[in-house]
Amino acid sequence: MNSALVFLAAEGEKENPLIPPWPEVVIGLIAFVIVFGFLAKKLLPNINKVLEERREAIEGGIEKAEAAQTEAQSVLEQYKAQLAEARHEAARLRQEAQEQGATLIAEMRAEGQRQREEIIAAGHAQIQADRKAAASALRQDVGKLATELAGKLVGESLEDHARQSRVIDRFLDELDDKATTAEATR
Repeated sequence: MNSALVFLAAEGEKENPLIPPWPEVVIGLIAFVIVFGFLAKKLLPNINKVLEERREAIEGGIEKAEAAQTEAQSVLEQYKAQLAEARHEAARLRQEAQEQGATLIAEMRAEGQRQREEIIAAGHAQIQADRKAAASALRQDVGKLATELAGKLVGESLEDHARQSRVIDRFLDELDDKATTAEATR
């Protein structure tokens, strides 16, 4: 047994501890090639496939985002154009309404003025007719009273209608002249 230890000790001194024995290196290389081949055949295509799908998804997402942004910009421009058109239309409608209101107010004022003038004219005509009717009734009443009074003063009847009318007319004309002169001096 001593000889086996000596042989192992002598053999251990010859070998470099940093360099593994050749059979272990060969077995390690074969195992590495098998594991690398397995990974290259099975795992690497799956990894490449997943990476390609992610790249396509990212690029597709970017393209979709750009398309959505372009569409959103287009919709925004359309909205702004519609909003500007709606504001313009509202301003036009407001202006038309103001013009129509002003026209309507002017028409109503003209109509009110016309009706006022008609009412005033009708009132003046009514006053004139009432004045004539009152003057006529007054002439008759004053004429009758004057005739009766004159008849009592004179002592004879003044029932002659033609004479009575002339006397009354002359008396009332004198009164009208005095009233007109009095109004003119005021």
